[in-house]
Formats: sequence, C-alpha cells, structure tokens
Amino acid sequence: MATATALPTLSMDDVAKHNTKEDCWVVLYGKAYDLTKFGRVHPGGANLIYDNAGKDATALFDPIHPKDIMDKLLKPSLTMGVVDPATIKEEHIAKPPAPKEKPKKAAAKPAGGQAVELEVEEFVKPPLAAMLNTFDFESVARETMEPQAWGYYSSGGDDEITLRDNHMAFQRITMRPRILVNVSEIDMNTSFLGATSSLPLYFTATALAKLAHPDGEVGIVRAAHKAGIPYMLPTLSSYTLDEMLAARLPGQQLFAQLYVNPERSRSEEYVKKLEDAGVKALFVTVDAPQLGRREKDMRNKFTQQGSDVQGDDEDAGEVDRSQGATRAISSYIDPGLCWDDVPWLKSITKMKVLLKGVQCAEDAVMAYKAGLAGCVLSNHGGRQLDTCRSGIEVLPEVMEALREAGATREAFAVFVDGGIRRGADIFKAVALGAAGVGVGRPVLYSLASYGDKGIVRMVHMLQDELMMVMRLSGTPDVASITEKHVITKNLSDHIVPLPADNLVNGTYMPLMPAARL
Repeated sequence: MATATALPTLSMDDVAKHNTKEDCWVVLYGKAYDLTKFGRVHPGGANLIYDNAGKDATALFDPIHPKDIMDKLLKPSLTMGVVDPATIKEEHIAKPPAPKEKPKKAAAKPAGGQAVELEVEEFVKPPLAAMLNTFDFESVARETMEPQAWGYYSSGGDDEITLRDNHMAFQRITMRPRILVNVSEIDMNTSFLGATSSLPLYFTATALAKLAHPDGEVGIVRAAHKAGIPYMLPTLSSYTLDEMLAARLPGQQLFAQLYVNPERSRSEEYVKKLEDAGVKALFVTVDAPQLGRREKDMRNKFTQQGSDVQGDDEDAGEVDRSQGATRAISSYIDPGLCWDDVPWLKSITKMKVLLKGVQCAEDAVMAYKAGLAGCVLSNHGGRQLDTCRSGIEVLPEVMEALREAGATREAFAVFVDGGIRRGADIFKAVALGAAGVGVGRPVLYSLASYGDKGIVRMVHMLQDELMMVMRLSGTPDVASITEKHVITKNLSDHIVPLPADNLVNGTYMPLMPAARL
C-alpha cells in the first residue's frame, strides 16, 4: 500500500508570493492550497478566491464550511503544504467585510406637500413564544437572513408555480370527520424504516444549513433528538459527516440522503461510513440529473462558498459559476444514473434503500419491483421541473398502483415531502397512505430565526395542530387515520372556484405574521 507523502512546511512569506489571479495560493485551516484553477469555478464567485490570493482566508470560509472542505474539493496535488503558524502576521490574514448598514428608504411624496423622508424602522425579532405557525418562522427568517441565503433557500424552479402549489394542493383536500369516537387520548407516535417518531414526520435533507445559522446541520441533529424526529443527513452539508454524526445523542435515529457521484467509489465510501455509523435508511435523490433554474438564486448571485462535497471539477472548469449556487454545486451529480444502477445501489449497503423524487405511479411500481424499501413522492421542493405535480397530488395514484402490484405498506413505504406547513397537511398525507412526511424549509427557517430551540418549537406547533385535527376527526391514533377521513375529489383539479362572500371580505382582518406585529 502506498504511503502518503508528508506535506512540506511553508512560511507565510512563501505563500504570499503567490498572490495573483494566474498564481493563487490561499491558506485555509493551516494548509496552503493552489486555487488558481478552482477560483474560476468557485460557487461563491472567483473574486472571493482571487481577492485573497497569498492570504490566510480561514476567517472568510469558516462561517459556512467544515475544516476539511478543501481536502474534499481538491485533488491532493493542489495541497501545497502546511503553514508554520508562527510566520503568519496580521497583514497576512483576510478579514471578513464589515456588516453593511441598512440603506435609507427613499423620500415619500405626499399628495399636496413637500417630500418627507420616511424613518427606517429597525427590525425587532419577536420572542419565540410569539410564533404560532410555520409561516411566522418564515416571516422572521426573511428579515434575519442574508439576502443571498434567503434567495437560495426560498427559490423555486422557473415561475415557481410548483413551489406554490406544493402547499395549495393540500387545501384542495377537504376533511371528512367522524363523531362520537373516544378521543380522550391521542397517540401520534409512529415508526417507519426501523425508526420511531413522535409524529408521522421527519426532517428531510436540505443543503448548506450554515447559511441559516452557524450551528447548521449540527443544530438540526440536536433539535431532531429533542423533538423525537428522525433527521435525514444531507450530502450537501456545511458540516462534515463526522461532525454531524458526533452531534448525535445515544439512541438517536438518523436517515441519510445521497447524490450519486459520477466517481462511484466516492459514493461507496460515503455509504459505508453511513452504514458503519448505524444510519437506518438511505434516500437516493433521483430527480436532479440537472439542477433546475432557480432564478431568485441566480439573481442574488451567491456570495458565500459552495457546498461541502462538490466534486473535483476544478481542473476541468466544468462548473458554470454565472448561474448561481444551485447550478454551480451540481457538477458532481451523475446524470447517467438509471434503473440499471439499482442492483449496484442495493449491493453496496445493508441499509434500506429508497428513491427520493418519484413523481408518478409507474416509477413507484418499478421501485417496488426492483426490491427497494420505498420512495418519497417529491418534486425537490418545487426547485426542479416547474408545473409538475405536488407529492400529495401524486400520492393517490401511487397507492392504487402499488396495491394492484401486490405491495403492502409494510414491504414498501411511501413518503411525501413538499409544502407541509400544518398539522392538517400531515393528517391528509397519512390518510392517503403515506407512512410519514418530510419537512425541509420550515426546519431551515425556524433554525435561522431562533436556532435549534426554534426547530423544537416548530415541531411542537405541528404536534399541537395534528392532535387537534386527529381529535376533531375522530382518530385516536395514527393507525385509525384512513382515506375515509378525507375527500380528494378536487385534488387533481387545479381550478377550483370558491364562492365569494362580500360581507366577510369587507370586514375580515387577517392575522399578521409575527415579524409584522
């Protein structure tokens, strides 16, 4: 077996000589890297790299990335050496830019008077106790997050029709409650894929959680344990896998999400690490052979760094930096992944393997016949193909096709993600056959607003809502929730006119979100 070559020790003066766009060395976490070629494809933009040529840029990168970021991104030959810390002077250290002050609003021009400058009100974050629903967290996150991070998280594909319909689809399902059922005790506990959960919910994988909060995925791991919810670890994490796993508490159950890399040995190594750590199930993302056009993100020109595990395409220059973070980080996702690869996926792990991103009955049945453990009906949070259906709309046809194919809920688990914002949404998905639902943006928004305490509060609100809906529907436990408790007649009809009541419309005052109080 080849022995790794020891890295040379460099002085900071040696590094400082490589301070041009054509010869760019940057120090990160004590090591010097040749980023001359990588700078051109850096998801956060070339300037962030080249402006810090010959400097120690750790302070700029650390807020988003783990310490081994460059060891994962770059080929070993581009690690130039270890820098002697005694040689690093103050002038060698790149400083983060000072926070920008909020711009003053333009003067207002009253109808008959002189222009008056409006006073800019500083945003005051409401107390956590003021949060009543998931939309409250979203409203606070919008005020507290950096514009680039908000654009990255909130954006959807193209015209964002699917993004919006993901939640609206739940409103096309109406309730059909039963009465005189003993609902003095409500039990929301359930289990799926060998993991237990305090309600039919899990935290789905979302990228770059440090953009929301410095605790990032580690904070989500902690919150998931406190709330009794499984968390699906993302491939595109801001923290290393080791750091996320180290944040677990004894007995905590985790899932994991996988983007299959064109270099299959990388995926195999990652999957083995997950299995050795006791992760319960592997969700393979299958709806992203190319990432969608997310125009908010493209317009906001990502100014942070890219993800933790982007492939080593820095030599080939194949990442198009001009179109935002979401397209830049896609260079390592294998667009050639197909049904022929399913036997390989099953062969590299003993974990349960599911497909994440199924959008029709035919593919769900093929997954079942291929011997997989389940699937997630998902359109990637409305971030991929616009005008495709929501997961909840696809669910009835999938469950019917699986029944006809002989599948049982025990043998093949079906999940839904996208648009879940209320306890009633969870109820409706379970009623139509889902083993559970995944939430992504509500986790990020509550993390951005209040840290891991915000996530726990968000889950407790969903629990309170679900308990109320179960009690009022006459369903004392999860198993008693059936398709007879909902009406789906209008689910696939995207134009459902509602009667207008002018008196109500003229007097109704909507509840303002907490950030606008």
